[in-house]
Amino acid sequence: MALEVKKQQRETPQALIRRFTKRLQQSGILLRARRVRFRQRSKSRQMEKRAALRREEIKKEYEKLKKLGRR
Repeated sequence: MALEVKKQQRETPQALIRRFTKRLQQSGILLRARRVRFRQRSKSRQMEKRAALRREEIKKEYEKLKKLGRR
């Protein structure tokens, strides 16, 4: 999936670069590459449950401190 842009007659280098970047954005190649590079793995069910329990414990502790006037 190569993107090719040839220099037209009497075209400046800046115009060529501008045209190339526009074609690159329209093609969606950059979006796909970023999606692959920064893809986050999904957590296992057990890890999700542990995280939810941890959040609940922190919430309870926060509420307890709030009632005591320390937060």
